[in-house]
Amino acid sequence: MKKWLSVLLAAVMALGVYACAAAEDKVYQVGILQQLQHPALDLATQGFKDALTELLGDKVVIEEQNGSNDQNNCNIIATNFVTAGKDLIMANATTALQACVNSTVNNPIPVLGTSITNYETALDIELTDGATGINVSGTSDLAPLDGQAAMVKELFPDAKTVGLLYCSAEPNSVFQVVNVRKYLEDMGYTCKDYSFTDSNDLPSVAQLATECDVIYIPTDNTAANNTEAIANVVLPAKVPVIAGEEGICAGCGVATLTISYYDIGYETGRMAYEILVNGADVGTMAVRYAPQFSKKYNAANAAELGVTIPADYAPIE
Repeated sequence: MKKWLSVLLAAVMALGVYACAAAEDKVYQVGILQQLQHPALDLATQGFKDALTELLGDKVVIEEQNGSNDQNNCNIIATNFVTAGKDLIMANATTALQACVNSTVNNPIPVLGTSITNYETALDIELTDGATGINVSGTSDLAPLDGQAAMVKELFPDAKTVGLLYCSAEPNSVFQVVNVRKYLEDMGYTCKDYSFTDSNDLPSVAQLATECDVIYIPTDNTAANNTEAIANVVLPAKVPVIAGEEGICAGCGVATLTISYYDIGYETGRMAYEILVNGADVGTMAVRYAPQFSKKYNAANAAELGVTIPADYAPIE
């Protein structure tokens, strides 16, 4: 009996050593689906990759794909990631996240989002203690909307009307506009909606918005991908833009209260490590938010429009 127990114990120990060795030799397969290419999303993706490679070195293989702002492309890429058996998928922006969630319904691979303003709006769910309860978590790019409204008041105290320019096909753009309107109206502004459906009607809608004293653009991916077209309308009309994030401001805006997209991408990479290596449950991980916000301005556009910028704003490099 003692001999038999010794053999059994040795076998168990051998299995344990084998399991540990297998875990150490594990190379994690991670897919990145970025909705489209523009500076803010690019920074978030870079932050995610930097965090994972710093934490895992050569123990991670990252496949990066771009959906070109097309829902069908995002669906195909997400499905391919699931078919390939990825250990985790990072979805950068709302359409990418929706595609990944839909593709993992029957195969709940952990999905981490980034550059998502509001997960409840994006996924039509309710958070419990900050967590989704499904195979999703991630980071949010929501900056304080009351602070952005206050920026309009600070820079343009004599303005009467604010045009809200946004893509109606992006749920989180709608979310921001609905909420920022409340703050602006409480300050006495008259707000007018100017929604576009895609890049084709954006210039004509932006032209209509120039009837207002100031234009507000939320963190909107379609707008971010078409800032030159917006600038070509608003700058000749001498109408300033307050933007929801730095990339839009750099292209067509005057000022923004913004987050660091690199930082939220990096934090998403840290969350991925917790899931892959430490076995954290993605469904109970609370969505995380940017730790700080920065007042920034576009020096060239401010000078062209004659806007005086306070000293506590930093120029966009």
